[in-house]
Amino acid sequence: MSDTPADQVVLAIDQGTTNSKALLVGSDGRLVATGTASAGVSSPGPGRVEQDPDRIWTSVLEAVTACRRAAPRTEVIGVALTNQRESVVGWQSRTGRPLGPVIGWQDRRTADWCAEAFDDDGRRVVHERTGLRVDPMFSAPKMRWLLDHARAGVPLEDIRLGTIDSWLIWKLTSGRHHLSEAGNASRTLLYDIASLDWSKNLLDLFGIPAGTLPTVLASDAGFGATSGLPLVPDGTPIVAVLADSHAAMFGHGCTATGMVKATYGTGSSVMAPIDALATIESPVPTTLAWLTGASPVYALEGNVLSSGATLAWAAAVLTEGSVQRLIELAATVDDSDGVTLVPAFAGLGAPHWDRDVHAVLSGLSERAGRGHIARAAVESIGHQICDIVDVIERRTGALRLFRADGGVTASALVVQSQADLLGRDVQVSDVAEVSALGAAKLAWATLGHDASWPTGEGRTFTPALGDEDRRRRRQHWAGEIARTRYRPER
Repeated sequence: MSDTPADQVVLAIDQGTTNSKALLVGSDGRLVATGTASAGVSSPGPGRVEQDPDRIWTSVLEAVTACRRAAPRTEVIGVALTNQRESVVGWQSRTGRPLGPVIGWQDRRTADWCAEAFDDDGRRVVHERTGLRVDPMFSAPKMRWLLDHARAGVPLEDIRLGTIDSWLIWKLTSGRHHLSEAGNASRTLLYDIASLDWSKNLLDLFGIPAGTLPTVLASDAGFGATSGLPLVPDGTPIVAVLADSHAAMFGHGCTATGMVKATYGTGSSVMAPIDALATIESPVPTTLAWLTGASPVYALEGNVLSSGATLAWAAAVLTEGSVQRLIELAATVDDSDGVTLVPAFAGLGAPHWDRDVHAVLSGLSERAGRGHIARAAVESIGHQICDIVDVIERRTGALRLFRADGGVTASALVVQSQADLLGRDVQVSDVAEVSALGAAKLAWATLGHDASWPTGEGRTFTPALGDEDRRRRRQHWAGEIARTRYRPER
């Protein structure tokens, strides 16, 4: 990292599930400085995942402060924002006070409501307009829950609802703007990805008043200017906003059919661009990746609910919370020896879409030890990604490029396991923060600079598993998924 006088940079803010990060990025993609702070996540009951909206904002301030102090002689000429997506915040417009906690994207408290509130016609309308299915992962059911359970007498006209980008734009501009970016809006179940606007039919279906929602803008439209952001001049423009998975795909340069990126974090996102919008029924939904000017880019995306979270759980059980020691333990054995972990701690996301199942650890024998269980946790990540890739390839044909990023990719064992199970090379960025770099890349392009710089595909992992062994392992995994989802007739 370097710092030169009057070096112009974009401040990229990456607000994730567990941490908020800030990066200073030069016009050539050079990473000048970074800062990070914990955002805090809690699980107050079964199926509930919450965060404190004020803590999220404080963590952004802390990350920005640390980043700016590391490079004080740089000039921030614009801000880029990327964020966790379907999580929902509600707050009072007059006071800025949150109505309650952030309801996280992993939260499934609305699963019963989602199952009971819609008939087949309603589900069809949701899918045709949004490309998505009715599921508690997405934002609208959470918004409905906040209106039903956290309103506490606040008048509707004083309520603001939004995803994390909306909350942060509100805070970054001192409450001057209630805005959302199109890719984030497309994950709410309320945004028509063909007409590129909130859908009145969908608002009526979910019972969400239009006046509570933000104005939706293109990803590069400009989102106001900063006010009160530490060590950043007031009036600095918020140039670009992208949802985190979308920003990673943009940063990787995955813009054509046959390319796919996978982001490995608390959960994982597998996203592949498609040539044109077609909201056909599929276990891997269509989403709006980004909107620049009037040009939408669409993608297929499947979400794994537990990947890094799986390693954290296994580490808590096996290695006193140390993920690094868990990986080392997994590396002491060649494979899991038939032990399988299906990490359905919050149910299963794409392509299975079963939120009622629970995690299952199976295949234990007298030979099984802690290393085999640790290895099963590692391999569960790769298997879940492969389940999504299998569906994407049925739609797009064989993939020619697979790029990966995210904190979990720091583990060579995890990525090698992924390459083995995929049966193809996996290119891993040498920069973990591809989402932030993707947002910065869009910001620099919007500011009129050539932002075609590469993100940095630093390592390539080649499959070391034979085809027959791969087929056997994938077939065994499919059987364990079926076992997990089995429900005896009553």
